[in-house]
Amino acid sequence: MEETVRLETPLIKEKVAKLKAGDNVLISGIIYTGRDAAHKRMIEALKKGEELPFNVKDQIIYFVGPTPAKPGQVIGSAGPTTSGRMDAYSPLLIAEGLTGMIGKGLRSGEVIEAMKEHGAVYFAAIGGSGALLAKKIEQAEVIAYPELGPEAVHRLVVKDFPAIVIIDSEGNNLYDEGKAKYRRM
Repeated sequence: MEETVRLETPLIKEKVAKLKAGDNVLISGIIYTGRDAAHKRMIEALKKGEELPFNVKDQIIYFVGPTPAKPGQVIGSAGPTTSGRMDAYSPLLIAEGLTGMIGKGLRSGEVIEAMKEHGAVYFAAIGGSGALLAKKIEQAEVIAYPELGPEAVHRLVVKDFPAIVIIDSEGNNLYDEGKAKYRRM
């Protein structure tokens, strides 16, 4: 049985280099949220020479648009969204120092090349488990683009947030490995 990797943020390059496709991780510390609309605004800001709402260097962005919190909850359901919708924006953020992304689904060749070039990793969270994942979020605060509602950028404090390394910084891709294994059977 594989050992679970306990990962504390910030996600510095030395930590990224040790992660391998297939590793189960429990992430603790600060992560940020961002979906399509927020990513588009961040890229527009970079292109204008403006500051981002947070320093992406050594950080993780979780592709999620959480639902509103019910009374007594920190956050509502917080399941991953399809990562491919951020593919047009991710390479530039990776070049700016982003080292981790959490989502679900495939990533483009351009994103994977940027990950290999700059040292980043892609994690998957289990889709359909948003209510359970929300229990791993201890604090949530909107820090940018509040007018986007659930797609605003949130600063989350997480404890033992479960994820799987799908694509590591060398470009090893668990999705490709799984398909190849299935074809051999």
